[in-house]
Amino acid sequence: IVLFDGSSVDAWENGVMENGLLANTNVKTKQLFNDSTLHLEFRTPYKPYARGQQRGNSGVYHQGRYETQVLDSFGLEGRMNETGGIYSIADPILNMCLPPLTWQTYDVDFTAARFDAQDVLTKYARITVKLNGVVVHSGQELPKTTAAAPVKKITPQPGPLFLQHHNNPVYYRNVWI
Repeated sequence: IVLFDGSSVDAWENGVMENGLLANTNVKTKQLFNDSTLHLEFRTPYKPYARGQQRGNSGVYHQGRYETQVLDSFGLEGRMNETGGIYSIADPILNMCLPPLTWQTYDVDFTAARFDAQDVLTKYARITVKLNGVVVHSGQELPKTTAAAPVKKITPQPGPLFLQHHNNPVYYRNVWI
């Protein structure tokens, strides 16, 4: 399913397109998803005087519950609150973040949480994440929703793909699921 190819923001609630790119404005897909494979490209801004979470901060929330962080993390240690990290859950295996203003890719295989017939959780969600073509999480278990998730509870219901806005000019392109 093509969610954004530079021609329309019809697949998104609050979608804003600037110069053929999807602007980071707290957008979420109109369609909801369970298990999925996602491809997404993003570009962080160059903010040489910014530090920490002010360095091009955004996030990609799978089902609106679990965040793969977006941040200018080039040259940093590779923590859970940096690009490649699963915010508040797991550091990436290694930091594969490219310099700011460079297009980067996330390729994500997401397996939703599993429930029995009475909607009792039987298996946590799992995620495998490639950042710029390199695996940075392999089958990582997601035992909780991540901090600031718009969907707070783990339930059997599908959820949207949500792109978080932190007042930083992060842009997205070529988004499909």
